[in-house]
Amino acid sequence: MNGPPARVHVAVLGAGSWGTALATLASSVAPTLLWARDAKQAEAMQRHRHNPRYLTDIQLPADLAISPELSAAVAHACAAPESVVILGVPVAGLGEAVRHATQALQARGRSDIPVVYTCKGFDAETGELPHQVALRAAATAGVPHQPLGVLSGPSFAREVALGLPVALTIASSHDDVRDRVTRALHGVHARIYGSTDVVGVETGGAVKNIMAIACGVSDALGLGHNARAALITRGLAEISRLGLALGAKVETFAGLTGLGDLVLTATGDQSRNRRVGLALGEGQSLAQIEASMNQVAEGVRCARAVRALAQQLNVDMPITEAVCAVLFNGVAPAAAVESLIRRDPRHES
Repeated sequence: MNGPPARVHVAVLGAGSWGTALATLASSVAPTLLWARDAKQAEAMQRHRHNPRYLTDIQLPADLAISPELSAAVAHACAAPESVVILGVPVAGLGEAVRHATQALQARGRSDIPVVYTCKGFDAETGELPHQVALRAAATAGVPHQPLGVLSGPSFAREVALGLPVALTIASSHDDVRDRVTRALHGVHARIYGSTDVVGVETGGAVKNIMAIACGVSDALGLGHNARAALITRGLAEISRLGLALGAKVETFAGLTGLGDLVLTATGDQSRNRRVGLALGEGQSLAQIEASMNQVAEGVRCARAVRALAQQLNVDMPITEAVCAVLFNGVAPAAAVESLIRRDPRHES
């Protein structure tokens, strides 16, 4: 007689805001260990049950294990028949994180354990989507068939860490990856949906950050709710056009990682990318904005890559072009908005 499925062990690598939030979420469902690179940070989290750098006012669950040793995180994952390693790192650190994780798992003979990343963006140097970065890194580490997946969706780290309801999507070409992540996170505070459209999920998660910058600019200029709604709607059209050109499924962009993530990031006050747009609209330079932020705004990092890819694929992305003009070419926000409005009329679809 078969009993209930074994509990999935979760190892979260990266104790930034999102890694901390995901570890807090996972610990409500599965045995979870959070790896913090900095030993002093890990010690403070263990002793005081607070992250001293991110989400500082949120108490960490008593049953969440924390360690500064990568070997401890890998041992935690390898201690169970079924586990998952979740990477709470930005796109810029994804390749290195995948290499370290896959090599450590391979050394223990556990290359079957899925490695799931959560970053949203295009690689600023290569223009690659995260799955391309991850696949290349795994191959470099000697594990070309490492099971990989992306966890994405409309989610502010603070709300996830507080235990507020959230819906997320796990996208992977591997059935087992989707199943394990669902069993590791679903049911207490989170509803997890599965998808095979990795390209669509990643494109939606990346390009919505650029649209959030545009909405922040519009709101700072006092252009009203009508303008914001237009930017969100036409922004979704840009995301869909690029995604389809890359091979994504059109229905993905009506879901959590398309429309859902776009609405949250473009309108929520916790959105870093929206805050960048607000500051631009208020007259601050990009250098001033970045100097004042202690966390990455991925929309800035990937905007050039998205524009270059759109030009290469002959995809029309006027909002992206306008955001790039403000960020990198010294165009005044009001002038960029005017250039969008003055574009020749066309059919909506």
